[in-house]
Amino acid sequence: MQRFAAITGWGHCVPDKVLTNQDLEKLVGTNDDWIKTRTGIGTRHIAGETDTTSSLCAVAAQRALERARLPARELDLVICATTTPDQLLPATACLVHEKIGAIRAGAFDVNSACTGFLQAFIIGVQFIQTGTCRRVLVVSGEILSRFLNWQDRKTCILHGDGAGAVVLEATAQRCGVLGVDLGCRGDTENLLTIAAGGSSKPASAETLAAGAHYVQMRGNEIFKLAVRGMSQAATLALSRARISADEIHKVIPLQANLRIVQATRSILGLPEERVFINLDRYGNTGSASIPLALSEYLDAEVPRPGANLLLVAFGGGLTWASAVLGWADVAAIIRQREQSAALITPLAA
Repeated sequence: MQRFAAITGWGHCVPDKVLTNQDLEKLVGTNDDWIKTRTGIGTRHIAGETDTTSSLCAVAAQRALERARLPARELDLVICATTTPDQLLPATACLVHEKIGAIRAGAFDVNSACTGFLQAFIIGVQFIQTGTCRRVLVVSGEILSRFLNWQDRKTCILHGDGAGAVVLEATAQRCGVLGVDLGCRGDTENLLTIAAGGSSKPASAETLAAGAHYVQMRGNEIFKLAVRGMSQAATLALSRARISADEIHKVIPLQANLRIVQATRSILGLPEERVFINLDRYGNTGSASIPLALSEYLDAEVPRPGANLLLVAFGGGLTWASAVLGWADVAAIIRQREQSAALITPLAA
């Protein structure tokens, strides 16, 4: 019997502190109109002293598990996408694993900047489709604020912190990923980078003095590549799913910049109401962007079974990814799981 992977749970988490454009006016040479005109961003959430990437991810993960009515001990795998891990070792997925109590699951990280969640999501789906796993948690979180130069208005106005998560579950329903595209062009020009902190430039007094631990970005080049990469990735995923853009119920794009989203939407020929946007309130949360937006969208509107969603992202690396999803009858999957558990439990007792 063919196996499919359905999203049965979703959740997100953002820090309490909100940084407005007016707050940024006090830090760097900018103003509210300049930021909104160029990015569409009005506010973003910034991590507090006790927040970590794993702590935000753990809250988002727990909310996704609660939505799926699934205890963490029933997970087979935890995949975490992040560019801002708590530390180089252990993997952030292992820390999330411990925080939520996923005692029977494996765990590993994916690092592909803004594309990371989609890559982790596609990996999780394949673990289910091959029969290796039945239930996979895919979680993504970033605390990009700790890697920003707050005197560089090209980058500090763009980013916020947050996390999002989904639970993937095996089902016989014909649903889940219908078509994908993954791509990469090695960023040898350092268009988007955090240069120091790795093995080529270990942390030192010199790298700190040079600001080499901050996000560095050449915005104009990234803008053009992002629009091209996202529109082409979306077109290829649609082609592989054998559906047209008109058959997409909702697009959840990377929430990096409103102009990038609008340009991509225009190329795909989609009306504004079919594209979900929350970057005005959160800014670019990196790899957490898509799961955070997806979670907010699903909190407001759960699609009917069979509706098609399109997820698409572009990130550092340079990388891009897209996936077309057929929405499942989530309630039926959860109901069937709980009925099966009820039949097994008395025998085990």
